[in-house]
Amino acid sequence: IYSIFHSQMPRTHKKPKSVSKYAFYEESVQTPEQHIAMFSLMYTDLRGKRPYVLREDFCGTFAISADWVCSDKKRTAIAIDLDPEPLEYGKEERLIQLTPGEQKRIKLLQKNVLYVTSPKADIAAACNFSFNIFKSRKNLVTYFKTVKQGLKKDGILVLELAGGPGMIEPMRERRPHGSKLTGKFTYIWHQKHFDPITHFAEYAIHFQPRRGKKKLKMMRDAFTYDWRLWTIPELTDALIDAGYKSTEVYWEKEKKGRGTGIYARADKGSNDQTYIVYVVGLK
Repeated sequence: IYSIFHSQMPRTHKKPKSVSKYAFYEESVQTPEQHIAMFSLMYTDLRGKRPYVLREDFCGTFAISADWVCSDKKRTAIAIDLDPEPLEYGKEERLIQLTPGEQKRIKLLQKNVLYVTSPKADIAAACNFSFNIFKSRKNLVTYFKTVKQGLKKDGILVLELAGGPGMIEPMRERRPHGSKLTGKFTYIWHQKHFDPITHFAEYAIHFQPRRGKKKLKMMRDAFTYDWRLWTIPELTDALIDAGYKSTEVYWEKEKKGRGTGIYARADKGSNDQTYIVYVVGLK
């Protein structure tokens, strides 16, 4: 499971008096630079040109969008989230680290992704399995249709999906992390419940901060998730029903039985205990 939730250090600044759960999340979960490189390669692979406009759905603190506009002076981003709290954290802690020019190239929208169709993007991305929040096929297809309206002529929708038996068994996994911003802490991924009939599942992230060897008060249920675990064929079928011309699956390449972090188009995958895969819909 850890390969799914590996860390990417955010741009650091002075450590605040108290650390937000979003700082812990960014340190232990997000990999914006890797996502940007991967999205760019996917788009060039599929469309034969460079992407410039990114739509980041369920963006949270919009870490990917921020790094996207920093990666090229011509790039712009649309960051969308319904929850005002992570957006506010991103404004206070991330937006101020960007130059005025970079800030102008990010459009922040506190809206429901089901109703946003503009500005139009080259790439729309739903990362960290966030689209699993749609628990009915009807709402999932509606979401795909809305995104399609918000894509340019050669646009693509990238869905980051986790799967495998390891995603459905009750368990807790602990991993140590730390940076100058957060200090040392333990990240705990908690798989609480899975229903094989509905594929509804409940997960949580807890954080255990530390000061030296001393454990501080644990942040229990810092983030909770009430999802339906969609499968690859369910997603590809729903994308076609939503009007996408075709779909592709990007599977992680392996070397000596281990993941390499490199993804390529594939028709077949290995039956790993846990895996991350990218399902792409082409407009």
